[in-house]
Amino acid sequence: MTRKRAEIDVAKPGWLTTIQDLGRYGYQRYGMPSAGAMDRFAAVVANRLVGNPDQAAVLECTLKGPELLFRDDALMAVTGADLSPTLNGSDIPLWTCLTVRRGGRLRFGTRRIGVRCYLAIGGGFDVPLVLGSRSTHCPSRTGGLDGRPLRAGDLLLGGPFGSDVERLVGRRLPDRLLPRYDRSIVARIILDSRREWFHSAAFTTLTNSVYMVAPQSDRMGYRLIGPPLPRTGAHRFISEGTVTGALQVPADGQPILLMADRQTTGGYPPIATVISVDVPLAAQLGPGDTVRFVSCSIVEAQALLRTRHHLLDAALPPVAINRPSL
Repeated sequence: MTRKRAEIDVAKPGWLTTIQDLGRYGYQRYGMPSAGAMDRFAAVVANRLVGNPDQAAVLECTLKGPELLFRDDALMAVTGADLSPTLNGSDIPLWTCLTVRRGGRLRFGTRRIGVRCYLAIGGGFDVPLVLGSRSTHCPSRTGGLDGRPLRAGDLLLGGPFGSDVERLVGRRLPDRLLPRYDRSIVARIILDSRREWFHSAAFTTLTNSVYMVAPQSDRMGYRLIGPPLPRTGAHRFISEGTVTGALQVPADGQPILLMADRQTTGGYPPIATVISVDVPLAAQLGPGDTVRFVSCSIVEAQALLRTRHHLLDAALPPVAINRPSL
């Protein structure tokens, strides 16, 4: 038995609010980026709190969140960055499943920490699947609501959800699993094994320097400002497929951290890749924030990812058995 689908009016859209899921896979060979939530951990937790499969569509709200009016009762959870959410004028807790009654108004205020928060509702946000995903990729106008951010006057529709969802109200992510967002982070990296594109000093510089996120950063990638990473120039680099978290180095030596909307191929050599468990922390950095990199082995990175999956599954068991890595 299912309830009516929730309907939500967009009174104010926020600065950049898009519908995202865990991404669009299998189409990079055709030039289509995967897109999806920048902070995959926060998106997955939001869905699990309200009883959704991990891949259900959520709202990703950037820096200044939207104002939403609920036409129907719904379950919701807000995770990720603390953008001072309120419901009917009262502060609400993050990382917690809550009930919204018909007529409820959700607003966001001052950014306290982090850049991107995620709103999940019971049943997920119902938009058409495009190439197997509901994620919005704005540059190609693909997915979500006509491939664009929310606008004032939009009507959001929720998917159907079960009649036993009240049991979820009050459920929250345990404190020990809460991510520690900060304006200055340490990100673990796996250094690229192909060293011929860089002077040996470049690897030492990378792991002994602090880099600042430049204003010219977006969902495609973060331009980082700091000590340049010298390339040898002795070898031609042939464009190759890219991955989220890769640190590409253009001719000026200033690294670019590739994120969810990254291009499918890249013509700059990669010097390292941020490990999967640390990409969500990087996703919460904004212009002026800083990152320092430390080396990590593949074995360590795999162990950290397995541990994260194990702890999250124990605290909030997944609704769907098969789900991509966080």
